[in-house]
Amino acid sequence: MMDDSRQLKIKDVFSTNLLSCDYSTSLYDALCIMRKHSISSIFVKNNNEIVGIWTESDCVKLDVKNIHIVDLPIGQVMTTPVHDILIDKTLSEATVKLHQLGIRHLLVKDQNFVPIGVVSLSDIVRNQGLDHYLHFRPIEDHYDKSVKVLDSDQCVSDAIEVMRAERATAVLVYNRQLEEYGIITQRDVAYAILEPQWQMPCWQLASYPMLSMTPQESLFDAYRKMTVKSIRHLVVRSHESNQVIGLLALKNVLTEIETAYCSELENVLAQRDIALRKSEKNLYLANRIIDASLDGIMITRSSGEIIQINPAFSALTGYQDYEVIGKTPSILSSGIHEKPYYDTMWEELKTKGVWQGEICNKKKSGEIYVEWLTIIEINEPYSDEVLYAAIFSDITERKNAEEKIARLAYFDELTGLPNRRLFYDRLAMALAAAHRDRHKISIMFIDLDRFKEVNDTLGHSAGDKLLIQVSERIKSILHEGDTLARLGGDEFVVLLTEVHDMDSVVTFADKLLRQFNKSFDLGEISVAATASLGASMYPEDGLDSESLLKHADVAMYRSKELGRNSFQMYKASMNARSLERLSMQSRFQSALENGEFELYFQPLKCLASGRVMSLECLLRWQDPNLGMISPGQFIPLAEELGLIVKLDEWVIDRACAQLATWYQQGCEVRRLAINVSAQHLTQGDLVNTLKSALEKYDVMGRQIELELTESCFVGNFQKAKKVLGELKDLGISIALDDFGTGYSALSYLTKLPIDILKIDPSFIAKIPDEYGNSEVVSAIIAMAKALKLYVVAEGVEKPEQMQFLQKLGCHAMQGYLYCKPLSQAAWARFYQAEKLTS
Repeated sequence: MMDDSRQLKIKDVFSTNLLSCDYSTSLYDALCIMRKHSISSIFVKNNNEIVGIWTESDCVKLDVKNIHIVDLPIGQVMTTPVHDILIDKTLSEATVKLHQLGIRHLLVKDQNFVPIGVVSLSDIVRNQGLDHYLHFRPIEDHYDKSVKVLDSDQCVSDAIEVMRAERATAVLVYNRQLEEYGIITQRDVAYAILEPQWQMPCWQLASYPMLSMTPQESLFDAYRKMTVKSIRHLVVRSHESNQVIGLLALKNVLTEIETAYCSELENVLAQRDIALRKSEKNLYLANRIIDASLDGIMITRSSGEIIQINPAFSALTGYQDYEVIGKTPSILSSGIHEKPYYDTMWEELKTKGVWQGEICNKKKSGEIYVEWLTIIEINEPYSDEVLYAAIFSDITERKNAEEKIARLAYFDELTGLPNRRLFYDRLAMALAAAHRDRHKISIMFIDLDRFKEVNDTLGHSAGDKLLIQVSERIKSILHEGDTLARLGGDEFVVLLTEVHDMDSVVTFADKLLRQFNKSFDLGEISVAATASLGASMYPEDGLDSESLLKHADVAMYRSKELGRNSFQMYKASMNARSLERLSMQSRFQSALENGEFELYFQPLKCLASGRVMSLECLLRWQDPNLGMISPGQFIPLAEELGLIVKLDEWVIDRACAQLATWYQQGCEVRRLAINVSAQHLTQGDLVNTLKSALEKYDVMGRQIELELTESCFVGNFQKAKKVLGELKDLGISIALDDFGTGYSALSYLTKLPIDILKIDPSFIAKIPDEYGNSEVVSAIIAMAKALKLYVVAEGVEKPEQMQFLQKLGCHAMQGYLYCKPLSQAAWARFYQAEKLTS
């Protein structure tokens, strides 16, 4: 029974007949309103706000002989305050409140706290299904035996005085002539006040005849008779003498029902108390876990009111509990998210009962942070109230790291342009779209003419400025949908997606070349620069990425051969260069046979001890006619001609031979680094080449360090991993060279047996002056040390760069500040000098 009633709410039983009048309304007018609507109570308003209540029972409290109700404002005699309850509360909650306050009426308000009706204790008990309880209760225990009986000739004023003195709701009136009983109630008095004739006989105001019951009959029979006859009082007569012995009011019946209901409610509450005590230990443990959680936790009501937080919440947001309890989560709002974002969140929360996602919020300090937030809906037992638990952690640092990694993975650090990896992705999508829609696209290679001279003459900083300005000028002429990428060094490539024919490509090339007509301001000096362009078109010059890129590259080299600062479209006849390649191949062969190649050595300095840690051997080509040829010129050509593996084998053989010679001469070189091409790692027999050279010259594997670039692992990761594992078995150290350029090598650091990380010179050139770049270098060193990798900074040219690296804990440096690449004889002199000073 109580389980069913507990589900009933105020909205199921309350009355919407909310009668009201103004604070200044006269008592007379108020009573007229009540009489017109047959209502026993009226609410009093002041400035449209309910401030009091007047009921029929208040009438008997008045000194009717000495008041003028026409002039008396109802606000002076109203009952205050008016207690209220929300419409969605349960009947149990309402009953507890009525009993605690000792009242019988509650003002009902909606969710917006607007008054919409009234509920009485009688309304509640009538809906409890307790009628059966009245069957077992006789009238004799519940009627009023001390009711006053007035003579029919007595004045109405006497009846009012008796009711006021006795605090009675009614008095009986006996008419001796008629031998009949009548009754005067509070409502009769209220209406009598409207037409005050206090000397009028009571019988004229009384209601009669009256129905009667005997004490032995049940309250249920009395309740049913009152309900059927729409009356509130019954005379109680003695069963033996038929004499009137008392008065039974509807109030007495309802009071008995209320007593039964409240008794049962108390039993239910007692049982709930027992259950709550049993759960105290679990609640205590739960609170301890919440307090110990490293995640911030906030619990709110369905209205949004914060009712609990944990210490981690304060640590993460800066707000203490007294600053947020009672407020709403909007105190954390960053203002970044629009209303639809929150609408979607709450829709999913209401549908699934849980929501998870990233959200930007604001700390007490004003700092915006990103958090991973989980919101859980909690339906409280024995209550319709819904709570929400928000559990969150600050993921700002992780997001920043992810963004930094993404930038390194897909964008060139210097220019901010897409790198090779991102360009290939966009080219693949553009080719798919072109094939589907049958339209043309074009690839254009851009190579700066004599860029090396700028670097060698003005320094890397000036070269970087030139590259940035070049990229900005090219971007300024691109159409929407086109892509400009930097492949590395001074090489750029453009993907043109809005190509109608060859003329549109030529027009763009002319426009691009005109961007170089104006000199470039590099700070203290302005320099003129030109570029060589080459382009290929889909589908005429190739159907896949590799063919289009290769043919655009061929066309670009043709531009250089024709004098630079020009543009060439690819033509099949350009493949005649294969004859030139054959010629170059024979020159390479003769250079190897005639000893035109020579190893130079550049030492690496330990930043802690200041001593030489190891050497890197660098290949130089001394051509009889052209003089010294830099690796930047002949290495790409060797790769293009397929001779790079043979060249690597020569370098490995000479390096091992040199180590053996130094050992015989007493020159202690701890480790010699050898650069190996990507082709050799995946296409050659690198392991056997090294094993043979080590055995041939009796050199230990730990004396050798192989330097590989990130491109070595692209395309054939599994084979590269297998080869490196076999090299490690020989005792050889593995170094990752030029870290940070081209592809992201973050995944390789944990999946491959890498020992040494060499930071690319393009990063070192900008420290410590450039803030963002310095942060990248700091991050790389910290990450490498965390992975237990030995860190080497390449291209160190300034003392402040070395000092900055020492502060970061970088292990070693390599660059012109310490020593340039040395010939074999120059290295011997350098070694002796270092040995004397150590």
